[in-house]
Amino acid sequence: MKNKGKTMNSKLKNFNPMALREKYSAKNVANNYSSFWLDNGWDNNTSIFDEDEPKRKGVDLVALASYRRAISNFVSIVTGESDIKVTFNTHGDSYTDGKAVTISAKLDDKLFDSTVGLALHEGSHIKLSDFDFVKQLSQNIPKEYYNKSKVFGWDEWDVDAKIKNLLNYVEDRRIDYFVFSNSPGYKGYYHSMYDKYFHSKIIDKALQSDEYTDLNWESYMFRILNLTNTNSDLDALQGLREIKSLIFGNVKKLKSTAEAFDIALKVYDVIVKNIDVKIENPTEKPDEGNGNESIEVGDSDETKGGESNESGEGKDKIELTPAQKRQLENAIRKQDKFMKNDIQKKKLSKKDKASMDSVEAAGMSYVDVAKDVVDSYCGKKSPTKVLMVKKFNKALAESDTISMISNPTWRWSEEYRECINKGMVMGTILGRKLQVRGESRDTKWSRKDNGRIDKRLIAELGFGNSRVFQTTFVEQYSDAFLHISVDASGSMGGDKWTNTQTAVVAIAKACSMINNVDLVISYRSTQTSGSNRYSRGGKTYPLMLIAYDSRTDKISKIRNLFHLLRPSGTTPEGLCFEAIMKEIEPSATDRDSYFLNFSDGMPMFSNDDINYNWNTAINHTAKMVKEIKKRGVKVLSYFIGGRYDSRDEKGTFTKMYGSDAEYIDVTSVLPVAKTMNKKFLQK
Repeated sequence: MKNKGKTMNSKLKNFNPMALREKYSAKNVANNYSSFWLDNGWDNNTSIFDEDEPKRKGVDLVALASYRRAISNFVSIVTGESDIKVTFNTHGDSYTDGKAVTISAKLDDKLFDSTVGLALHEGSHIKLSDFDFVKQLSQNIPKEYYNKSKVFGWDEWDVDAKIKNLLNYVEDRRIDYFVFSNSPGYKGYYHSMYDKYFHSKIIDKALQSDEYTDLNWESYMFRILNLTNTNSDLDALQGLREIKSLIFGNVKKLKSTAEAFDIALKVYDVIVKNIDVKIENPTEKPDEGNGNESIEVGDSDETKGGESNESGEGKDKIELTPAQKRQLENAIRKQDKFMKNDIQKKKLSKKDKASMDSVEAAGMSYVDVAKDVVDSYCGKKSPTKVLMVKKFNKALAESDTISMISNPTWRWSEEYRECINKGMVMGTILGRKLQVRGESRDTKWSRKDNGRIDKRLIAELGFGNSRVFQTTFVEQYSDAFLHISVDASGSMGGDKWTNTQTAVVAIAKACSMINNVDLVISYRSTQTSGSNRYSRGGKTYPLMLIAYDSRTDKISKIRNLFHLLRPSGTTPEGLCFEAIMKEIEPSATDRDSYFLNFSDGMPMFSNDDINYNWNTAINHTAKMVKEIKKRGVKVLSYFIGGRYDSRDEKGTFTKMYGSDAEYIDVTSVLPVAKTMNKKFLQK
């Protein structure tokens, strides 16, 4: 067993997500390293509605929550630390404080991989860096470094800052080597990070130019920061080869921040030995023998991208334009911020942060569906996603995030509360009749050849009667699982909605009064991605909301929250059924499973992925219903119609849900509760 455990740990340690990417990802996508698991339409902001109106882009909180969870998992795997928090800031600058990793709230495919790399980098700092040592850095710097730096016009603060920058660089290489050697599968995310901050085109050009070749501190720092760039010219500055050898020749050996500090001091020595005092401090004359030596030392390259340019000889130098020089200055500022762990990151508003917290608490996520659905318009497969909400709670209602959940001040909330109360009263009456389901009845049979001895018949043993045993037959109902799924599209408004809700609540209340029936209630609608339910310009998804689960929720939840549910959106029937499939308990020898559906019309839904209408939607819905039935689930479907419904609609409903599907008038929804009770009482 120990060997088995070791093998499993080894597999986890050496897990390579890049291999999965290479196997499963589409080619030539913007987000190279995460495309195998991240939706390519991560930042897709299109809508089929109101195309001519100005669009307001909101924050896709569900995507943002998924984004944070994924990065949090990555950080935990790479660092081996499960308590490192990955979060967003709502104010102030983002930085690594030794306790948490702060990530940007910008959802951009082009930036995602580099953001993952940055989070892994900062998470590794938390695991490996000694932040107390860095805070007390000045106490560890020998006095001689302050004294010999005066010739350059640097005071003690300047020396502290310069040595700290060097330490930051060496420490970065140390912790990055740790990840590269222990979790090689995550290299790709680091490469993306380096490409963003260190390997930009303007940096490439600058390294091949005469920029930053003066013997001053800025030149050395620019060249050192870009030693991992393949365009690095080690002859651009005296001592640069020695510096590279000091850092990368020792990176494998460094075990602590203190050891990285020792290397930083040695690099500092090389720099000050070669700096031209006249350039750095024109008011002072250099000491004799100061600067101008270049020590040739063989070096080792533990960097991305192969070997750097060993010599600039024989190459024409690139000359930067004034505009390119300004670009270079901006790129250098980014590198400086990176080195100081001071990278600016997009923040969430306090309102969005609170909403996202409620989104995560509600267990909201996207579920892939319709992988085999062929769009009748284009003849191609058209997979899409369903927004799944697994926990309906007060915080979610107050967040104003989901379009079918109104706030308590909505004008119809009191009317809806009345229909909920009516359902509770009706359910109490029905529940009293249904309680017999939870009871068992014992029947004893005497004068049997085996079983337990009937004491009353012992005396007959002496008269040659051997049939003195009794058997008890226990008669009881099987456990039941009921999933009620309600069409919450906009067309269900008015009496359809209030009567349906009353029936649903009545069944829920009745089920709560017996101990062998589990009940789940879900609602189907659509939702546009964004920071609130009024967002425009986002992508529209089918919505599946699990509003109640008797296994975890109290019946009081229905009384307190169900009046906030309202009909809205279109009718993505089969797409929602596919998303909820795993949530429907299959029948078993000791359990009966039912799926009760309320709907008022044809399935209909469209977004950028799919045109889910007519035969495409009808056939897919019928297929999903068959899949539910294959699980041994009894499907009961009710078409909530009105006076204007056509025979064609009724026929289509039967095609989707089977011959036992029933048509009921809007005013006759309530008897459905009684029908279900009869079903429950069937042995």
